[in-house]
Amino acid sequence: MTIRLPRPGGALHTYEPRAEPLAPAPGAPLASRTVFSAAHVVADPYADVPPGAPAAVDWDATLAFRRHLWSHGLGVAEAMDTAQRGMGLDWAGAAELIRRSAAEARAAGGRIACGAGTDQLTAGSLAEVRAAYEEQLAVVEESGAQAVLMASRALAGAASGPEDYLEVYGHLLRQAAEPVILHWLGPMFDPALEGYWGADDLDAATETFLEIIAAHPDKVDGVKVSLLDAGREIALRRALPDGVRCYTGDDFHYPELIAGDDQGFSHALLGIFDPLGPLAAEAVRVLDTGDAEGFRRLLDPTVELSRHLFAPPTRFYKTGVVLLAWLAGHQDHFAMVGGLQSARSLPHLARAYELADDLGLFPDPKLAEERMKNLLAVYGVNQ
Repeated sequence: MTIRLPRPGGALHTYEPRAEPLAPAPGAPLASRTVFSAAHVVADPYADVPPGAPAAVDWDATLAFRRHLWSHGLGVAEAMDTAQRGMGLDWAGAAELIRRSAAEARAAGGRIACGAGTDQLTAGSLAEVRAAYEEQLAVVEESGAQAVLMASRALAGAASGPEDYLEVYGHLLRQAAEPVILHWLGPMFDPALEGYWGADDLDAATETFLEIIAAHPDKVDGVKVSLLDAGREIALRRALPDGVRCYTGDDFHYPELIAGDDQGFSHALLGIFDPLGPLAAEAVRVLDTGDAEGFRRLLDPTVELSRHLFAPPTRFYKTGVVLLAWLAGHQDHFAMVGGLQSARSLPHLARAYELADDLGLFPDPKLAEERMKNLLAVYGVNQ
């Protein structure tokens, strides 16, 4: 069987899907690296949600996907940007997601870390930003999950310089019950975060970031760096205090960063490990044996797909992630919170299907082919 797929210029080409999936089996927790998959939420496609209304979530499908990730030994990074925080999922929905997923993690014996931010606010004073962070941190800690202090649009708007970041983050770290993960999300993921840490210059921003960590090393488990700059991440992780981990959020260079070098390596907290979950876990198990080359052989071929999904405007990578979850059979529809299934073009989605199929990511390649043909038919592409 073949499928006709559109190219960016409008022409169709014929693709022959693979017959057999790669199908890595579930396995034990990972040993040499701590690896989180930032998981997407599954929208309720039958909910009558007007524009701008709170998101309707299919909780059964959303939690089932998290059990799928845990079964392969991955941790789940919950209520992060992959879950459409700030792009359709409001704080009330995120709080419910945190509570439900943390309870599910306890039942499944899975590791979970949850994002705490300030998305109750569109803007506010520094005092209001602190209070918003405190509210969300309390929800995460009360759920029993580890906290990820997310970058804040409201703080970026309220801060007048590095000293405001030092004050706000210092205040939060002093009261955190357990060590947290600090999240540095670059403006390619969220343009409102331009100039975070009080400077447009990344060297100056890094100095402030490191100053915050150095002042509270016992309250920082690690840092998640999402700047899509491997060299900068490596320099940062070498500058971290002993015992503070670097969790790569670089969806362009993750194989080399996780494999590391003779001076260290990165752990991982990645959106691309949503569709790559089973394969990523299998690769890290190979790395656990000391076989770095085998790890790279498994994971390097996935970078083309990741770079495609995270192509500019990068913040819309979520559309490709949800497409692949539907094609893989993890949900029954291709609908997204806020209607973001329309955020990428048909040629972009077709290429995502082709790259994922070539990697063997679909447990049932025939189902994926049929669903992709149904999507193409909606756009008028007849087979």
